[in-house]
Amino acid sequence: MRIGFGYDVHAFAPNRKLWLGGICVPYELGLEGHSDADVLIHALCDAILGAAAMRDIGYHFPDTKGNEYEGIDSKILLRRVMAMVREAGYELGNCDCTICAQAPKLLPYIPEMQHCLAEVMGVEDNRVSVKATTTEHLGFVGRKEGIAAYAVALLETATLKE
Repeated sequence: MRIGFGYDVHAFAPNRKLWLGGICVPYELGLEGHSDADVLIHALCDAILGAAAMRDIGYHFPDTKGNEYEGIDSKILLRRVMAMVREAGYELGNCDCTICAQAPKLLPYIPEMQHCLAEVMGVEDNRVSVKATTTEHLGFVGRKEGIAAYAVALLETATLKE
């Protein structure tokens, strides 16, 4: 078994949709980023890649590659990450994700995020935990300047490489 940790942060931006955990959450602001800026999926990708010792999302999908990843749906990146770790002989045991946001309130959207992430990764819903919290008005999250996300992922050896 191998464990990985991921963290990501994005600032709020006008005229963008708010994508979190693969779903569009109704809110007056979205997140700034080269892709769709799904901070939760980015943290999860880093946790999975970290568990496999395969560097990070920026290494595999850099924002310096012109328009290749500009505006890309982060679910596509997560599918690619899962394909890479499966090719390396690993399977997701489980993951645990936390979104830190003062606003919007995310409780009603968590089951849909959990299901979406599980579907994208090709695992059962009960292998994916998604939680949300505030920072009690402290820091950039508390001032409603952006959103942060944390994730841990456990990978298990799927097959023995010959």
